[in-house]
Amino acid sequence: MNMAYSLFYAFLAFMVVMYFTPGPNNIMLLSSGLTYGFRRTIPHIVGIVIGFAFMVATVGLGLGTVFLAYPILQSILKYAGAAYLIYLAAVIAMSGPAKPGEEKARGPMTFWGAAMFQWINAKGWVIVIGTITAYAAIAQFPLNIAIQTVISLIVGTVSTVVWALFGTALRPVLTSERLVRAFNILMAILLLASLYPVFMDA
Repeated sequence: MNMAYSLFYAFLAFMVVMYFTPGPNNIMLLSSGLTYGFRRTIPHIVGIVIGFAFMVATVGLGLGTVFLAYPILQSILKYAGAAYLIYLAAVIAMSGPAKPGEEKARGPMTFWGAAMFQWINAKGWVIVIGTITAYAAIAQFPLNIAIQTVISLIVGTVSTVVWALFGTALRPVLTSERLVRAFNILMAILLLASLYPVFMDA
């Protein structure tokens, strides 16, 4: 296999930094782990991991040319994502700890919801564009896309599990409903703050 190992290691470092630093996905996982626990957050985790890896693969295999040909689509996705994040921030801000009687009435993000969210996640697009452009020479096409997709699956799994477990670990600490609501409000504010780069590029 003819592979540029120095570029591969650089790509791996890029993915670790981008996946583990705070962003919409990680903030929502942190809040979900606290509010619902790790087990109920698993579909959200899997949706992020599979959805983002699928996004890397499809954009790398050619869908990116569609966005280059029709830049308006990128703007539509960007502002649709911003609107959805504002909605999610409001939902998180109003969330308290899940009570036994509310188990069926409310719940964490579903697999499909998390997977589809990746397409309107501004940070996700930054990672994808960086992956496809800056690290295209890792190997010959389409092997480079396969490598990027696999690394996305591995790093994404570790990152999302860590963030969800971090939120779950806070459950014994934040025991009162008031503390949980205060924490979720803080997470909602951080989620809104993640929109700053979106509007700065407008």
